[in-house]
Amino acid sequence: MPSSAPVAAYPTSTRPVSIPGRKPRTQGLRNMELAFLVFAYVIVLAALLQVQLGVMGEFDFQLITVFGFLVALTVAMHLVLRFRAPQADPFLLPIATAINGLGISMIYRLDLVNPDITDGSVPNATAQMVFTGLGIGVGIAVLIALRNHRILQRYTYIFGAVSLVLLVLPLVPGLGVSEANARVWISVGPFNFQPGEIAKITLAIFFAGYLVTARESLSVVSRKFLGLRLPRMRDLGPILIVWAFCMGVLVFQRDLGTSLLYFGLFLVMIFVATGRLSWVLIGLALFVAGGTVAALNMEYVRKRIEGWINPFDPDFYEASGGSYQLVQGLFGMSNGGLVGTGLGQGRPDITPLAESDFIISALGEELGLAGLFAILAMYFILVSRALRIGHLGGDDFGRLLATGLGFVIGLQVFIVVGGVTRVIPLTGLTTPFLAAGGSSLVANWIIIALLLRLSDTIPNQATTRLEVTT
Repeated sequence: MPSSAPVAAYPTSTRPVSIPGRKPRTQGLRNMELAFLVFAYVIVLAALLQVQLGVMGEFDFQLITVFGFLVALTVAMHLVLRFRAPQADPFLLPIATAINGLGISMIYRLDLVNPDITDGSVPNATAQMVFTGLGIGVGIAVLIALRNHRILQRYTYIFGAVSLVLLVLPLVPGLGVSEANARVWISVGPFNFQPGEIAKITLAIFFAGYLVTARESLSVVSRKFLGLRLPRMRDLGPILIVWAFCMGVLVFQRDLGTSLLYFGLFLVMIFVATGRLSWVLIGLALFVAGGTVAALNMEYVRKRIEGWINPFDPDFYEASGGSYQLVQGLFGMSNGGLVGTGLGQGRPDITPLAESDFIISALGEELGLAGLFAILAMYFILVSRALRIGHLGGDDFGRLLATGLGFVIGLQVFIVVGGVTRVIPLTGLTTPFLAAGGSSLVANWIIIALLLRLSDTIPNQATTRLEVTT
């Protein structure tokens, strides 16, 4: 018989009930990450062993110690994520590990045929492993110490001041490395460091915090011109200040790539914050104008552009600091063809700075166009995951910060690959995770840690469970 008890129109209580046999989503994310990490380890180990076989004709299994060091570091970060950020994106750590490991493999390959490493100096591959350990260690510290990314917003202007100090440091007499082509390095004892690499992170935090508070005023439209909604004249101050700041980097530090990177970062973040295309067009016009003036009046910029336009001209090819490096890199990549010569079988060592500025051309020669596309695909996935984090973020500051950090990696890859392939003039930036450079490695692993922390706070990404009413 039907019950005479009244039936509630709406459920009076709910409780989560786990589906039998189904693992929680957080555990599934970390298991997925571990599976991808194992796949990354296979790629890196195969590359290291193939380098030895190609160069020496035999295997030296002492290299397993170096490989084990990379495995231990990344597994440590994976375990920290399990307990400190269980909902973090599962793709970021494996992709960064694979790219970093491939970079170490190519640097090790170049060390094996480098006659300069005979005087007891530290091989580049060893230094790269040390800085990889330092970078991952700092990344783990960021994940443990930073439980809530919103704390960073409290110190917006402090990060802005820190950015300014970091960029001024190379100009300090006795601290900056004056013999370098670009004044972007500082020397502290036996160590050289590039503070601009850390500055790109602090600037992203500063821009995100500032644009969250100033977004409404920057979005105000004063008039329409040719279909564009132009901002008010009094609101042009921020972009003019950043433009002047980047031009100062170009003039005083002779660093075209860093100047372009910083200004591009600000343009993208102000566009995301306001949705106004007019800001981007104004910024591009300012940068083109500044770059034109620099090309006409600065020999450093003029040589870069002339060598880009006429790389095979003997006047530029044979000149000191001319296009010799670019041409050698182009010949190397053409020698690789579609599938490459094989790791250890090419001659990337005859390209100057193949372990740093031109590591893309070295990999293109020995892995071919197919291998280069695979590396670029990993970068594409890395950047797309960062932009996804920015799109799904739960707060404005986090969305802007994730977008800025992802764009920094994407723009830097474009600038480097575009310069090596002669799409744009060479700028001297390092390829993230791939090229030799301790400052860059540490900074990029900090970016990965921040993106992992930001992804852990995305709403509705908690444990998968069934809500039933009673």
